[in-house]
Amino acid sequence: YTRFSFGFPDDPFDKPPCRGCSSYLTEPYVKCAECGPPPFLLCLQCFTRGFEYKKHQSDHTYEIMTSDFPVLDPNWTAQEEMSLLEAVMDCGFGNWQDVANQMCTKSKEECEKHYMKHFINNPLFASTLLNLKQAEEVQHHETAIPFHPADDPPRPTFDSLLSRDMAGYMPARADFEFDNYAEWDLRDIDFVEDDSDILHALKIAVVDIYHSRLKERQRRKKIIRDHGLINLRKFQILERRYPKELQDLYDTMRRFARILGPVEHDKFIESHALEFELRREIKRLQEYRAAGITNFCSARTYDHLKKSRDEERLKRTMLSEVLQYIQDSSACQQWLSRQADIVSSLTPAGRRSAPPLNLTGLPGTEKLNEKEKELCQMVRLVPGAYLEYKAALVNECNKQGGLRLAQARALIKIDVNKTRKIYDFLIREGYITKA
Repeated sequence: YTRFSFGFPDDPFDKPPCRGCSSYLTEPYVKCAECGPPPFLLCLQCFTRGFEYKKHQSDHTYEIMTSDFPVLDPNWTAQEEMSLLEAVMDCGFGNWQDVANQMCTKSKEECEKHYMKHFINNPLFASTLLNLKQAEEVQHHETAIPFHPADDPPRPTFDSLLSRDMAGYMPARADFEFDNYAEWDLRDIDFVEDDSDILHALKIAVVDIYHSRLKERQRRKKIIRDHGLINLRKFQILERRYPKELQDLYDTMRRFARILGPVEHDKFIESHALEFELRREIKRLQEYRAAGITNFCSARTYDHLKKSRDEERLKRTMLSEVLQYIQDSSACQQWLSRQADIVSSLTPAGRRSAPPLNLTGLPGTEKLNEKEKELCQMVRLVPGAYLEYKAALVNECNKQGGLRLAQARALIKIDVNKTRKIYDFLIREGYITKA
């Protein structure tokens, strides 16, 4: 029996005070799961205010400490279990009336029946506690590489583009294709007694180099594990929630993630995102102030009129350019002929037409049928890349039971028009089905 397993006893003076206001804690209260020992405890009032002290931050994970839950019997709370054990210790075994009087919430018969059932006549109680402890130890025992940030990483084909983006990650082994040939330098080394001092020193140097390569393996694995970089495309999708300016910053600062921890790196990016939003809002408010606006109702009217003025200004600019050509007949003829040349050289999609791709000699051409060759020629896609994209889409379709165009574009990071043509072709030929 542990006194603090379900919380603290009823006497408030037996409890440590709140770290925020120094008042005695009453249940429920909050315990920081990242700070300690000693435990960092806060009352609900200080917790809701976001109290921070030294290393404790308001965004730390926390636990709600309360005894209002059943443990052994649905009708008995954890606090009542503790009160029963304390009453038996104070009054002695068998004095059930005194025990009931001290508890105040249960009768004499209920105290006796519950104690005899769960603490006397239950020989498995001790073994149950032991099993719970062992299960908790097994649960907290870390495996070799516990990649929690990527719960279900994709399984790309070996040496494909996605496999290289994932640093050669092998899900079945939870390992990477990092420096696989580091051991080759050691395979022919043999320490014998006839070695000279120089040869012996050279062999020791080779072993030291091998150890440094092993450390580099572990360093890379730790960075990828801590920052959740196994599924790189999922990581890149998360970046798109930021504005374009911050996406550029995010891409630039990614190389420094190896120096900072994952939490510190995310805080750094989030702080810049907040700064960007604040600067944009301050600039908008300064524009309102310069225009003499003092309330948000007038600001909405100002924004609406500003949008209308910008549209009218754009129309006047376009009209003035057209009138300039109309007034000058020779300039008008030149402008019309130039526009006709542009239209004649453009495809309906608005792009200059390019000749079909010549597939002669390209690897993978022999694996294509005639329709696939025609598709690769028109889309100007090399056969090797097409086969890789086709395999990725077919595998995802089989896994999901169907595939949408948005999912295909998320898997294939090429021009969206090419992705649409490949997707439509595979649908039409029956390789994949729509979700």
